[in-house]
Amino acid sequence: MAVEKRSSDLNPRTTSYEFFGPPGALFVTVTVPLTAYGLYFTCSEAAGGCPPPFDNLFVGAVRAYNDLSWWKNLWDTEAALIYLAWYLFCVAAWFILPGDWVEGTQMRNGRKLKYKINAFSTLLLTLGVASGYVLRYGPESFTFIYDKWLGFVTASLLMSVLQATYCYVSSFYGDKLLALGGNSGNFIYDFFIGRELNPRIGSFDIKSFNELRPGLILWVLIDISMACEQAVRRGGSLLNITDSMWLVLAFHSFYVIDSLYNEPAILTTMDITTDGFGFMLAVGDLTWVPFTYSLQARYLAFQQVELGPIWTAAIIAVNGLGYWIFRDSNGEKNDFRNGQNPKNLKYFETKRGTKLLTSGWWGLSRHPNYLGDWLMAVAWCLPTGFDTPITYFYPVYFAVLLIHRQQRDDENCEKKYGEDWHKYKEMVPYRIIPYVY
Repeated sequence: MAVEKRSSDLNPRTTSYEFFGPPGALFVTVTVPLTAYGLYFTCSEAAGGCPPPFDNLFVGAVRAYNDLSWWKNLWDTEAALIYLAWYLFCVAAWFILPGDWVEGTQMRNGRKLKYKINAFSTLLLTLGVASGYVLRYGPESFTFIYDKWLGFVTASLLMSVLQATYCYVSSFYGDKLLALGGNSGNFIYDFFIGRELNPRIGSFDIKSFNELRPGLILWVLIDISMACEQAVRRGGSLLNITDSMWLVLAFHSFYVIDSLYNEPAILTTMDITTDGFGFMLAVGDLTWVPFTYSLQARYLAFQQVELGPIWTAAIIAVNGLGYWIFRDSNGEKNDFRNGQNPKNLKYFETKRGTKLLTSGWWGLSRHPNYLGDWLMAVAWCLPTGFDTPITYFYPVYFAVLLIHRQQRDDENCEKKYGEDWHKYKEMVPYRIIPYVY
């Protein structure tokens, strides 16, 4: 009885919903895969352009709905096997490559889990193998991701479903710590949000692994494949790649390199400390990130854009501004959480004994890092020009995501700090963009 009571105290039933509850969770579960496919069928050569003529798009959609062979084309056995090999390569690299073991934040059961830090080493190994392959066999040897795009999307979706299902089922066995937001008792909602907080196989943490390795590194490989496709079309030499493609490749790669190099920083994020691992994070990590974030590179593979030095410099400046805000603000927060305050920033001490920054970047808004992240998202799209709005899908989606995250964080902080949170909001009234929002 004592064990049951303790388990019940640690894993209370979820009483409030996000995403408008089970209907919203089901809606997102269905629309995320549809959007991943939709961005291909509304922006590709195969579909007839970006976007294709409306008549072609409408007629093609009607025909596809009634054509079994069209649905079969979404599956590619070779692409599925390549994707599985890629995922297993990442797992093997996690086990084999050396790395420090770092403690995460203390959980509500008093424990601190340890995480192996070697994502950056995995990236370096991957880039070394990929570079050697392209140099040995030429750019045309690495265009298979472009050629088998739909097959890879389907394979990643299948992997997402399988992992979410495994984690949901396994959460009912053993003494598991559940996510406070994923224990509603409703299958649709809990499967989507994630029932178990830290699903693991031994010391292998499924959630943190998926957050930084298979999807993020694949994003860079996809960009490289798109650059190779463009090079083949422009004579076969990598020297012929457009300045716009180089910018996208550089921006995306730098973002991934920075994220993986600073891997321990992820251990304090909401994804790790608060959210369970369900279909939401699985499909986000494995499908959404690599196959929607690379849209600009895929567009430039078949629609080449030359920017010139002035536009190139301007876009680099926008990205640099975003990165400075993002990295400097996160640096202030991480230093402060680790008991350091090199800038002598002001702070507000709550009744709980915790401290909230009220100066520096965090005095300008409650989420300045979100602003920097969003500015980088805009910079990634600018190299595609302004001939189509579809390549700007990411910053529009990202703005919605960041606002949703901000609202979730504010709600959690209000529950956590009570009246102190209202006092803090008076000191720092702006949520993301100073003087605007």
